[in-house]
Amino acid sequence: MLALLLALGSSMAYGCADFLGGLGARKAHVLRTVMIAAPASLVVELLLWPVLGASFGPGALGWGAASGVASAAAFALLYKTLAIGPMNVLSPVTALVSAMLPVGVGLFQGEHLGWAGLVGLPLALAAMMLVSAGGGAKSARPSRMAILLAFGAGAAIALQLIFLHQAPSDSGVAPLIVGRAVSSAVTLTAAGLMFRRLGPEKPAYAMSATAGVLDSVANLLFLFAARGGDLAVVAVITALYPAGTVLLARSVLAERISRGQLVGLGAAAVAVSLLAST
Repeated sequence: MLALLLALGSSMAYGCADFLGGLGARKAHVLRTVMIAAPASLVVELLLWPVLGASFGPGALGWGAASGVASAAAFALLYKTLAIGPMNVLSPVTALVSAMLPVGVGLFQGEHLGWAGLVGLPLALAAMMLVSAGGGAKSARPSRMAILLAFGAGAAIALQLIFLHQAPSDSGVAPLIVGRAVSSAVTLTAAGLMFRRLGPEKPAYAMSATAGVLDSVANLLFLFAARGGDLAVVAVITALYPAGTVLLARSVLAERISRGQLVGLGAAAVAVSLLAST
């Protein structure tokens, strides 16, 4: 149950972070947004170091660095995807992709599910597909490029979660610190190389920093959830974060929520209840 609650908290934090990051990327080049978000995440994790502890062994360094590279790609691809929009379609697409890969890895590594899990996991995946279906003919339809970016973002998120899960369970927040340091370095290097292409627009500093802080909180909650539960279950619960993004997009941007998406949100709630009983 604790792992489930942590995964739900991670899902909520990811949903809010993605919404703010997507908005920030609409105001300036996506790299300008990530340049602020990634270091802000690193600051949070460094502050947590004395509280939660960290052991920088070879496993934590290696898997943490790998997660950092994936995180940098996920940041840029996801925020660019959500900046193109519509958020209420593209965010669930990334979630579906980001859930399927960790589920496959978890089952391949020998995780076993009871009847509730066998019903809850497919239902959760179906819920994501319903939420990602959009609002029909009257809703804005994403471009082919936006869909490709969404798939790329989902794959990068999945790899980040898988790499974090592979890090030693006794390493504390070391994998997060190493990962965020690497992602910050990759992002700042890319921004330096592309400086002339970033445009004159100033980023939304507060919005971008808040997105980074929330992303850091989401990663932390996922890490502890995965250490206390099955990767297959935790990854699917975490991947329900589009519910938060969709609802925020509806409230702030007035993006339409279709009946199918409402059914998907309800199915997600049922799936969480089933998975809670595993």
